[in-house]
Amino acid sequence: MSERDILKEPERALSINEDEGDNVTGNHEISLSIFVQHAKIGLSYYDSSDYTLHYMLDTMDNGLHLLDRVIQELSPNVIITSAKQDHSLTRFIETLELNRDYKPEIVIFPVANFGVEVSKQRLLSAHLCFLPPTITESEKIPFLSSCIPLDSELMVRSIGGLLKCLERRRVGLELENCLGVPIFQFLMYTLKDVVYIDRDTYSALQIFKSELHPSVYKLQLGEKEGLSLYGILNRCRSKFGSQLLRQWFHRPTRDLNILNRRQEVVRFFTSPRNFADLGTLQSCLRNIKNILRLLHKMSFSTPKVTVWQTLYTTVYSALCIRDTIRSMPQSIQLFREISENFTDDLFHIASYISKVVDFEASLAENRFTVKSDVDPVIDEKKRTMMGLPNFLTDVARTELENLDPRFSTCSVIYIPLIGFLLSLPKLPSMMDKQSFEIEGLDFIFLSKDQLHYRSARTKELDSMLGDLHCDILDMEMAVMRELQASVLQRSGCLHKVMSLCAELDCLIALAQASRDQGYCCPTLTSSQRLALIESRHPLLELCTPVFVSNNYISSETEGKVKVITGPNSSGKSIYLKQVGLIVFMALIGSDVPAKEAEIGLVDGIFTRIHSRESVSVGLSTFMIDLNQMSHSLNNSTGNSLVLVDEFGKGTNTVDGLSLLTACLNFWLRSPQCPHLLMATCFHSLIQLGVISDSPLLALQTLETAIEGEELVFLYQMKNGICQSSCAANIATLVGIPTDLVKRGVEVSELYRTGRTIRQMDQPPEDDLNSRCAEVAEKFLNTDLDDPEMDLDSYLKDQVRPAVEEVL
Repeated sequence: MSERDILKEPERALSINEDEGDNVTGNHEISLSIFVQHAKIGLSYYDSSDYTLHYMLDTMDNGLHLLDRVIQELSPNVIITSAKQDHSLTRFIETLELNRDYKPEIVIFPVANFGVEVSKQRLLSAHLCFLPPTITESEKIPFLSSCIPLDSELMVRSIGGLLKCLERRRVGLELENCLGVPIFQFLMYTLKDVVYIDRDTYSALQIFKSELHPSVYKLQLGEKEGLSLYGILNRCRSKFGSQLLRQWFHRPTRDLNILNRRQEVVRFFTSPRNFADLGTLQSCLRNIKNILRLLHKMSFSTPKVTVWQTLYTTVYSALCIRDTIRSMPQSIQLFREISENFTDDLFHIASYISKVVDFEASLAENRFTVKSDVDPVIDEKKRTMMGLPNFLTDVARTELENLDPRFSTCSVIYIPLIGFLLSLPKLPSMMDKQSFEIEGLDFIFLSKDQLHYRSARTKELDSMLGDLHCDILDMEMAVMRELQASVLQRSGCLHKVMSLCAELDCLIALAQASRDQGYCCPTLTSSQRLALIESRHPLLELCTPVFVSNNYISSETEGKVKVITGPNSSGKSIYLKQVGLIVFMALIGSDVPAKEAEIGLVDGIFTRIHSRESVSVGLSTFMIDLNQMSHSLNNSTGNSLVLVDEFGKGTNTVDGLSLLTACLNFWLRSPQCPHLLMATCFHSLIQLGVISDSPLLALQTLETAIEGEELVFLYQMKNGICQSSCAANIATLVGIPTDLVKRGVEVSELYRTGRTIRQMDQPPEDDLNSRCAEVAEKFLNTDLDDPEMDLDSYLKDQVRPAVEEVL
């Protein structure tokens, strides 16, 4: 990118004409700000028609295909980015500028304008019209954190650049009130058919889980994938296959065409009759390497032997994949594309490399070596090189006959770039350079008591044979360049190989996981109905010998809001995560752990399950919980899935119950009620009758049984409510001392019945009653008319101590 582009400043001004109405502007513009780093993208845009700032959370985007879709969908008038960016974004912008049909204005600011703290301050300085009028400066950040996820760093940095551009365009406008950029509301932006899932949901559902290597000696290798959904489904044989699968996980989709395309391949490979082909394809996919990187090296430098060997292995394996796929049903779209795009050019490339490159000799000599019968001149020179030792021995014998008798031996050697030389041993009488001079010979150099000369015969050999080694190298390099040009000329077919092989690798991995774990193919519909029959948790079933399956049915007529009560440790959280994971798996095209499944495609999965506590966040645990709940309330729709686990437990019981009730009633009364699963131990939520009557509401609980004093979990979901949390039984199970548990049960019973809770160091109630009776009887038997009695002393010395002892 040129210096002129870097110093480019925005020229047009954003005009705001309040007289034209609330949603009309004199100049309607969409300004898009982009920040890309380490194959992740964060973006935001401002729509001047309604003064709305839209944001998209940080997302993986290898190759910037996602950004391309965003620009196609929005067609922004202005694109803002940083002068210091990844090369991928630089190339993307250069390509965009060459487009004749669409030419947005490109605004580039120094990277300092995209700092995280600078961006937050710029956001606080904007004219946020929705802020309460009484809010203080210190309260703004916590309030904004409930409206926009400030932990998405790249997205926040893109907002900084966006507001910087908008401020520049407003210079000279509204000087009287000096307000910042007007923002009426924040809206989350997602591409059409891309399902929204935030970072908290990924963490709560354990879709990804990075772990350090257990060996201290291998920590430099970086993190590895732990027990996670990605870890159990990623059985890809190639690195770029794993990268594509991770990208699918980051961008689940509602596009039925994409999901059906994936499902038909998975369904084919889960059939037992296709297991043999599955093994063949996986063996070939293991040999497919990064073709784009190989072609890049081939275009800009002289490729090493390993590059040629890798390219040959890759092309040969691609041909094997093509031949295997062509024997399969071509009605499957992916198979048809592989058959059509893996053209005969692959065969020509593989056969040409195999015919020209001598891999065994190349690896031995660590340079590009041509096979025999490729070039007759090269073959002749190589034969001459191979016959040189015997030939030079004969020449040396002839040279020795013409030498000074003082020399008893000599040899003729060949040194690349120097030529043929006569080598003589240094005589004891030869002490300086003048003594090295011999008539008829030209002295060249001295090396380890060996004198090297050029004689008439060696000069003749130089003129006759030339510099053989260099000639061979030059001629082989010419052959390699010819081969290189031929491969690059036919490289068009290679660009599709990697993307199609990556997709095939991912789908074979999903099929293998489905076959091994006994998954079923879900039925995908556009309706608002979720039905999972005998569903299982995909991670937990791997860690336990017996897993109890459960059903989940959610629709307008079968209860869209499920309130689940049950004892602690009965499996409520597992059930919530199980439903979330199964829906997620269906949205990436995978089979799911259930007997049957019908998935009405959701547009987002929201959770309030885990609190990602961190000192750097600057929020309390309960504040984080409130942010997650606020995000779900503000962004969920009738097609969303919302999972809420134990919301309200982080504060006072009454306050927590009140907030939970208010949220639940909000969803029940909403015309766009999502699929909601809410697990809680606030049993009074149901017992007090504070929930709104609604046909959408269904009450469920997990079965338990008590045998004697032992609590047995059955982990079976049923309709109904739970009357007790069974906390005492669970406390006993985990080893809390029996005396403490009994005391807890006693206090709980007294509190529940409204009776006084006595301290533990007080005597039992029966002892207190008998002692009180004794004091009363002693007082009643006292003769108050006795003239010798001092009543004040009697009350002070006897009655008061007795009463104080009782109290």
